[in-house]
Amino acid sequence: MSRSERDLVTALRSELAAIDPARPCDRRSEAAGLASATPAREGPVARLAIRLGRGRGRGRGPGPGAAGDATGDPSSDGPPAAFDWPAAAEHCRMAYLRGLFLARGSLSLASGRTHLEFVVGPEDAPALADRLGDVGLPASWRLRRGRGVVTWKSSDTVGLFLRRIGAGGALLELEARQVSRALRGDLNRVLNAESANLQRAVGAAGRHIAAIGELDGDGRLAEQPYVVRLVAEARQETPEATLAELAERLGLHRSAVQRALERVERLALHPDERAGRRTTSAARRSRRTERTPSRRALA
Repeated sequence: MSRSERDLVTALRSELAAIDPARPCDRRSEAAGLASATPAREGPVARLAIRLGRGRGRGRGPGPGAAGDATGDPSSDGPPAAFDWPAAAEHCRMAYLRGLFLARGSLSLASGRTHLEFVVGPEDAPALADRLGDVGLPASWRLRRGRGVVTWKSSDTVGLFLRRIGAGGALLELEARQVSRALRGDLNRVLNAESANLQRAVGAAGRHIAAIGELDGDGRLAEQPYVVRLVAEARQETPEATLAELAERLGLHRSAVQRALERVERLALHPDERAGRRTTSAARRSRRTERTPSRRALA
């Protein structure tokens, strides 16, 4: 990732770590997610773990909507804290996932591609993927070097997840960059296509002008049908015009203009085509004469 992309990811994680849950059950749920990893090295996340640990004494009882209790210090190393996912309320689940993302999640924005993953124990990966599917955020999982990796590669899914766990300003900046990048990509594709079309049109016009000049020089152009001579004249007068523009100017179909110019190019490339056609026509007339008896012979 570039420096600006890394700074944006850092700002997003700091924004999530600055959220101070109001409900005691949400505090316990987020502490459970944080407790699933070693002590955080990031300052905002480490301060969040301390803040949640100090608030553990407030509202110790389960209370309505509580998702279970996190055991142990959220900043300590050791096994993941208990979290009763099936019985948890929606807001508790989001708090837990926010803590889990801060503890075990990573976000990459390299080369315009959004990639978010959780690195957990090999036995926890399928369970986490099922939990994410329960809240409408289906994810894939795999094993990598003995660790379970739960992954999202869809920018829409990643944006929805970050929004649901509380991301605000940093997420808006991320989405604005994605929209800007998509617009630049579309614009570049359009410009490249237009440039390629222009180059092809210029090349074709050059071939047409050269072929018309050759046919005009040896007198073969004057022998062509009226439409071919009309199109050739219009092409010489406006070499920059497209086939559609020539057709509109002459009151012809585009296909008729295209066939006329193809005929001109073909004749320029094969100078003997006219003679060959005349020889063929003469041979055909000779064969018809041989097959049909003359009136004198019949008499």
